[in-house]
Amino acid sequence: MPESTRRRVLLLLGSLVVWWPVSAHAYLGPGAGFTIVSTFFVLFAALASAFVVLLTWPFRWLLKAMLRPNRPGPSKAKRVVIVGLDGQDPELTEKWMNEGLLPNFSRLREQGTFARLGTTLPAESPVAWSSFQTGCNPGKHRIYDFLVPNRKSLMPELSSANVMAPGRTLALGKYLIPLGRPVIAAGRKSEAFWSILGRFGIFSTVLRVPITFPPEKFDGVLLSAMNVPDVKGSQGTYYYFTTDSKDKRSLVSGQQCPMEATDGVAKGELPGPQNSLIKDGGELKIPFRILTTNDGSGAAKLQLPNETIELRENEYSPWVTLSYTAMMGFTVKAIARFLLLGQKPHVRLYVTPIQIDPENPALPISHPVSYSIYLAKKQGSFATLGVAEDTSALNECVIDENAFLQQAQDIHLEREQMFFDALAKTRRGAAICVFDLTDRVQHMFFRFHRDTHWGAAVADERHANVIRDLYIQMDELVGRVMKEIDNDTVLMVLSDHGFKPFRRAVELNRWLQQSGYLTVNPAATTPDMLQRVDWSKTQAYAVGFGGIYLNIAGREARGIVPKEDAARLKREIREKLKLLRDPQHAGSPVSEVYDRDQAYKGPYVIDAPDLVVGFAPGYRVAWETVTGGFGETVISDNTRPWSGDHNMNPPEVPGMLFCNRPMDVEHPNIVDIAPTVLDLFGVTVPAHMDGKPIMNGGTNARSGVPVRDAPHSNVPTAIQQPVN
Repeated sequence: MPESTRRRVLLLLGSLVVWWPVSAHAYLGPGAGFTIVSTFFVLFAALASAFVVLLTWPFRWLLKAMLRPNRPGPSKAKRVVIVGLDGQDPELTEKWMNEGLLPNFSRLREQGTFARLGTTLPAESPVAWSSFQTGCNPGKHRIYDFLVPNRKSLMPELSSANVMAPGRTLALGKYLIPLGRPVIAAGRKSEAFWSILGRFGIFSTVLRVPITFPPEKFDGVLLSAMNVPDVKGSQGTYYYFTTDSKDKRSLVSGQQCPMEATDGVAKGELPGPQNSLIKDGGELKIPFRILTTNDGSGAAKLQLPNETIELRENEYSPWVTLSYTAMMGFTVKAIARFLLLGQKPHVRLYVTPIQIDPENPALPISHPVSYSIYLAKKQGSFATLGVAEDTSALNECVIDENAFLQQAQDIHLEREQMFFDALAKTRRGAAICVFDLTDRVQHMFFRFHRDTHWGAAVADERHANVIRDLYIQMDELVGRVMKEIDNDTVLMVLSDHGFKPFRRAVELNRWLQQSGYLTVNPAATTPDMLQRVDWSKTQAYAVGFGGIYLNIAGREARGIVPKEDAARLKREIREKLKLLRDPQHAGSPVSEVYDRDQAYKGPYVIDAPDLVVGFAPGYRVAWETVTGGFGETVISDNTRPWSGDHNMNPPEVPGMLFCNRPMDVEHPNIVDIAPTVLDLFGVTVPAHMDGKPIMNGGTNARSGVPVRDAPHSNVPTAIQQPVN
């Protein structure tokens, strides 16, 4: 099949996947070979369906126009532009505004609004951005964390998306023909405000808002973000190649691969997806060679089957298109960047996670599918992975700080290009983009940040001003955006949460064990993924960034806690956990422990953790707890480069909100953004939304936001109040 025809077929079937979504049970990863099956089905199922789509689109457009409801109220804005700066901290922003370093943020404050923005419980991106787009508390959108336990398998899984290859295949000799298409399901419930706008004919451009994968059909264009997998089906597996046989590394998020060196040539193979079209097909691989030089220039050549690329030490290659051939005429396209780490005495090479090619997407990563192709044609290849900035490679010391910063800045520039293109083309309606740079850099560089309040954990002057310079860079971005808007445009610049240092880690499963609520199976050999738990003797366990779950009989597969004992057990654990003390520091690592029945309201509260721990600034759940593992001690130093975080008590890590118009409330919350945008366009706010418009004198009364109106301890006031 010619390449041009293959691309058209990919595009057409990708569009059909968006038109007819299928639901499925969520799980941790998409599974081996999903890209192969997706490509296979694209090629063989699109031909017949494409004609139907092409022939009927004028009739569908006409029908939509006839059935479109009229807006009940007048518009208060021609356009709404939202700039999301993930994790930008209001306290640091105000500090540097007052020092005169952020003139554009200061101008926005003077023109309209600057306020701390109440965040969600927990204060993390998937939860907060889901509330941003739906106007609902987690009890109504069902996103409570990055990872949650599957109550049947008792294994952690992604909360927000899952991709699965078809369950049945037809065996024809050695070939396995998929009977059906890949299943793509969203874990997030409720409806994004741009979908509601679309029903009234209001167009939106949505770029990289977390928890928008799989992309949903609406009247607009969208590029997905968080939870878009790589071609292996993981959330980002990088590669470290070396010719040094003595260089043995225990990588968790990456894969170490050998290279053979002879006569100035290093040979290796780049792993790809599983070949699920052939029985026992194994992992697809692409051979490559690195031709080293001895001239001191640091240059080398990377030879792939179809091209040769020049590499220089400590300089990233451009995006390289990779072709994995599953069988004759069947190729999966992917992209990656290469970083030559050294040539002497051993060749060392870092390769980014191998990502879905936006120009030839094996899975739909945008709506419509043609949108990612348009962006790639316009500006070249770009990172598509949900979390593309490789914090793991820096955390595991495969790349250094400079390499990480360069990668993150390159990805940020890609996003800027997309966003300013969207601003130029979306003259009416909504234009929304979330930039990740603020979050990723603060995670990895808070240890260098010098502040009279927090001090610095690492005495390294080279990176002492990285976070300050980052905020100045965001101020310059906001200034350029302000030049692109007119008086009929409402501009909001906001963050989903703030940031604080992460100095000490609390291992909840070890605390539960020592407190008598969890028992470890001594015969278990796997320390992670809840596999060390003796469920017959366990009352509670922890997964994710602060969630504690009771082992309820009839709910968990091997539950032992009677439902009538749940309330008592929650109170007991909560009271004991708040008494936890750090032997090395005064005060408690735990600011608050929230009961889900009082923290959330809505039909999906049943899926929430039974308790959510709000850690004091400086503390966070231990790395082992996140995936259901066990650390050696309850409280320990965080020694990783990942040194800043926000998974702490929500009142102590609020987000921020700037607007070029005044707000009518003193303490806005992130759930207020969606109803405010609807109201600005004259669209009635749905009754199920917890937020209220904050630019029209609304009462700002809420229900179910973690939880201002619930009679629980200090939570109602704590979540509302700003932190100074």
